[in-house]
Amino acid sequence: MTRPEQPASGSSTPPVVPSIPLNAEPVRQDGDASVGSLVKEVSTHVSTLVRAEVELAKTEITAEVKKGVQGSVFFVVAGVVALFSLFFFFIAVSEAFNLIWPTQQWAGYAVTFGLMILFAGIMGLLGYLKVRKIKAPERTIESAKESVAVFSRGRSDAA
Repeated sequence: MTRPEQPASGSSTPPVVPSIPLNAEPVRQDGDASVGSLVKEVSTHVSTLVRAEVELAKTEITAEVKKGVQGSVFFVVAGVVALFSLFFFFIAVSEAFNLIWPTQQWAGYAVTFGLMILFAGIMGLLGYLKVRKIKAPERTIESAKESVAVFSRGRSDAA
């Protein structure tokens, strides 16, 4: 299968697919073509059209997937930066609690730690409750058992 050639300039013009003729063929004047040759010609044209459509779809989808990957990289970077910035948020929360207890600085950090552990525990419990509801693919298991039974009978019949 041929690959579309990308222009060297990097422009956004569509790629050229050299193996697919996109120009009109000369029209026959004699009118004496056999049905077989006409069917062969139509088959060739349909095949060419389908290949051209597949190449176009591949080119468009590839470009869109690249855009999606680039966009997702920015989301990942944003998530990592947000995750690292949580450290500073928790320090700020601890310092805010230290305003309530100025003589016991450890208390602000202990309360913040306790709140973080409580939040993590609640999220873990919610995750466990969701995962516990996952069921086995019963129809697939039943179908696989039936297939094994059919193949087992087939082997015993052949032996």
